[in-house]
Amino acid sequence: MTMKIANHKSLLVLLFILASWITFAVIQNSTKLRTALKLPFSLHHWNFVMKTQPEPPPNPIVSPTETALRIQRIMEKLDQLVPPRPFTNVSSTTSATHSRATVLSPRDTYCRGDRLDVLLEMRDHLGRRKEYGGDFLRARMSSPALKAGASGKVTDFNNGTYLVSFTLFWEGQVSLSVLLIHPSEGVSALWRARNQGYDRVIFTGQFNRGTSQVNTDCALALNSSAELCEYLDTRDQEAFYCVKPPNVPCAALTHMHSKNKDVSYLSKQERSLFERSNVGVEMMAKFNAITVSKCHSEKTVPVKRQCKFGMASTIPSGHVWKDTWNPVSCSLAAIEMKECLRGKFIYLLGDSTIRQWMEYFKSSINTLKSVDLHESGKLQKQLAVDLNENINIQWQRHSYPLIGSLTYSVKEIEYIAQVIDRIGGEKNTIIVISLGQHFRPFPIDVFIRRALNIHDAVQRLLLRSPETVVIIKAENIREMNVDVERFSDFHGYIQYLALKDIFQDLNVGIIDAWDITIAYGTNNVHPPQSVVRNQINILLNFIC
Repeated sequence: MTMKIANHKSLLVLLFILASWITFAVIQNSTKLRTALKLPFSLHHWNFVMKTQPEPPPNPIVSPTETALRIQRIMEKLDQLVPPRPFTNVSSTTSATHSRATVLSPRDTYCRGDRLDVLLEMRDHLGRRKEYGGDFLRARMSSPALKAGASGKVTDFNNGTYLVSFTLFWEGQVSLSVLLIHPSEGVSALWRARNQGYDRVIFTGQFNRGTSQVNTDCALALNSSAELCEYLDTRDQEAFYCVKPPNVPCAALTHMHSKNKDVSYLSKQERSLFERSNVGVEMMAKFNAITVSKCHSEKTVPVKRQCKFGMASTIPSGHVWKDTWNPVSCSLAAIEMKECLRGKFIYLLGDSTIRQWMEYFKSSINTLKSVDLHESGKLQKQLAVDLNENINIQWQRHSYPLIGSLTYSVKEIEYIAQVIDRIGGEKNTIIVISLGQHFRPFPIDVFIRRALNIHDAVQRLLLRSPETVVIIKAENIREMNVDVERFSDFHGYIQYLALKDIFQDLNVGIIDAWDITIAYGTNNVHPPQSVVRNQINILLNFIC
């Protein structure tokens, strides 16, 4: 009996040791077991364990491989928006004159605040119904006598029909407009052509060679057997190239200018879609203006909060009334500019559309004094200060590509991400970023990479100085009939969508210049002062 008990105890000890060993092995190899068996990790358990310590901030350092994957994911999203639409004859493409626009539930008089819907049925030049969507349309309502305007919301049902919705923001006679900017076949052709080549614009670099200068070809990508100078940002993997002049070091590059190259990636038939008469064709020319009244049954309009940083936007985001921008979701206060900017350092980074802001600030605050930074030309860095009020405003251009026939210095050219990395940041530091127009002639991955690198620099800034205010100003719409293959607003719209997607996870403000300039109907890359004033007023409401 004693022997049996001893044997039983020995067996229990052995089983305990075996169980302990198995448990240890499972813990040590849990990752391998999960991988082999394809079991999901328990994120809930992971989060529970991590709650014992403060969660670390997201890692702002992104590897080149990860950036390439991010670019690819965004490209795939955009490719889905613009499927291939090959055509054998122009007669099978969308025709504005043969398509039909129908006002749904028409009335003699509408009430302010009502929604008016227009159904579009697209047809080709032979009058046949289109069976797919993708046309690039622009909807706008306006009352020129009232200096009023707003965009309309376009819903694509992807079957040749569209719903255009207008919110009737004001009283009076209102004209409705729907422009067929490009047919879906033209949109598809532009998208394919854009991503085929880097050589629609050729740059000329000027190098110092002793007391003289020598010029060579430069570009974002050069197909040349000659020796090249590579100007590479190794961290962000952005590069620019020049043919190396004989016996001249690459560091001797001093100036740059550009010109359009006689090259097209569109077929002759595709180019016919972008002739002046085929771009921006009105679909509602036969419709009379509607009458909008303040109806007796109209409910009291609720008082809106003042526009503040971080508020969500809507479609449309607002309307123009008496030449003044009125957002849908909030109200803009009239803010005294000089008082608002006291003690602030404002960085305006980007293209000439944000340089317009710099020029407006200088013309509006007479105590701002320009500081000579010993540069020359239209693209020179600008700094204006008011020492008594401690106001500092700086404009700095973005790096390549910078398109322009005027020669500009590249001695101090740098990427926006590099500028942001040098900024300490705090609650009185304001950064406004605008880019896009100079990227339109190049494959979209160039723009996406730049936007992602700026995103990552902003993320790093907000980690070290979360009170810093960062604003993204979207692109302006521009002239419809100027060099469509290079500069079509379709290219700008794609960039507008990509930019909003890229920055949606950061605490940044968006000034929707795209929607604002549609509402104003400017069709000018550099809109008039009244538009600039209203864009800046949004900024002032964000920061004061």
